[in-house]
Amino acid sequence: MILHSLIYILAVLGANYTTTPEWFIPLPLFGQVAFGTFLFGATFTQRDRLHYAGRRWVYSTIAVAAFANVLMSSVLGVPMRIIIASFAAILLSETADTEIYQKLLQRSWFVRVAGSNAVSIPLDTFLFTLIAFWGVLPLDQILALLVGETLVKYLIGALTALYRGRQPDPIQNGHQG
Repeated sequence: MILHSLIYILAVLGANYTTTPEWFIPLPLFGQVAFGTFLFGATFTQRDRLHYAGRRWVYSTIAVAAFANVLMSSVLGVPMRIIIASFAAILLSETADTEIYQKLLQRSWFVRVAGSNAVSIPLDTFLFTLIAFWGVLPLDQILALLVGETLVKYLIGALTALYRGRQPDPIQNGHQG
């Protein structure tokens, strides 16, 4: 579980550092995306892997990632609007993801991941993008980010979910969080 938590935390940190306009990548037909989204898309599914250790472990890892993110971002000079947006989006979207995942524990791995990501990914994208870029970027660029970021997060989350590794399933082991 420590390795899964570390991967989650490092993905959050790397994503936040690379989420400013100079790191944006245009996507044909689908708007644009920040480079960090390719890292952050994995966090939703990576965090789902933590449920085997229980809800308390999941929330502890989210808290460590959120506070480490604020500290690292402050030291590296990430704009305050990005730090605030990231902190708010992580806490709210990851909480929603965790609680939905917990409600789906009796379902298959893919239903749990898809169900929790269906709510948390758009919530994260909407909160982060509006807090970080409202008034900074033109509306058409914000809309392009909302589309591109959501699509890339879903794609990366789904690809990450395909690899289960050797991790036991909480359902098969009677662990409910």
